[in-house]
Amino acid sequence: MFAVLRGALVAVLFALNTVFWFIPIIILSLIKRAMPTRALERTVARANDACAQNWVGCNKQLAHALLPTRYHIRGVEELDRKAQYFICSNHQTWNDIHVLQQTFYGKAPFFKFFLKQELIWVPVLGLAWWGLDFPFMRRSTAEQIAKNPALKGKDIETTRKTCEKYEGVPVAIFNFLEGTRFTPAKHARQQSPYRHLLKPKAGGFAFTLSAMGGRLHSLLDVTIVYPEGAKTFGQFLCGEVKNVIVEVRQLAIPPAFSQGDYEADAAFRKTVQDFVAALWVEKDARIAQLLGEGRQGS
Repeated sequence: MFAVLRGALVAVLFALNTVFWFIPIIILSLIKRAMPTRALERTVARANDACAQNWVGCNKQLAHALLPTRYHIRGVEELDRKAQYFICSNHQTWNDIHVLQQTFYGKAPFFKFFLKQELIWVPVLGLAWWGLDFPFMRRSTAEQIAKNPALKGKDIETTRKTCEKYEGVPVAIFNFLEGTRFTPAKHARQQSPYRHLLKPKAGGFAFTLSAMGGRLHSLLDVTIVYPEGAKTFGQFLCGEVKNVIVEVRQLAIPPAFSQGDYEADAAFRKTVQDFVAALWVEKDARIAQLLGEGRQGS
């Protein structure tokens, strides 16, 4: 009973914190769009991101005060809050978002991720994502392109224009390369060659790098491990997640990756796929090691 009450209390406080910071974010978003110069617009954008960081910081303090979860975070010591990063991570549970916010708060810029255009209509969060300049994308299907060839390449061009807002502004673009949460059923259905991971989608990786136009400083490869097993967000709120291990590796992004055509150039596509596959092989092996460390320490 205590766990359920704690979960309800934490959920309510998280929701109130979200609504509280939603208000200045929307106000600043409207002010930003009225700015006469790009320099003033960037200034307001930084203030808006500061509000988002404060939202994360308050959630972090609430979790620290009310939940027993211990975070074992490595590899964030050399990060720069004024840089531009691409962040990728394995994905097991919706708790991963909170864990990533805990990991990068005060260490790197507020991270953003590509969203489907339809998600702008999500209550409260949709407007906040819009105000914080999350990149919304419209992906044309193969059928749509077949009917209207003029649509080919429009997706990336539209997204690239959105990402031009990040020029001169600290930002971290985030992507779960697996595209969905890991489950044993999905793992079996995919016949994944990895023990602890689903197959990564190199196309999303290439799409992000192309949209950012070579502005990203480096890749932050994140590995998240729950030694006692991944739990649901409800279980997390109730205090059932005791330990989380997070490792961050900062890697160079090959300059050519922002210039190639992933869809049209087969050789370039294979190069990107090989890069991502090698990353996943290393991550899979490291997860096995970290699970062993976590069990020995528990």
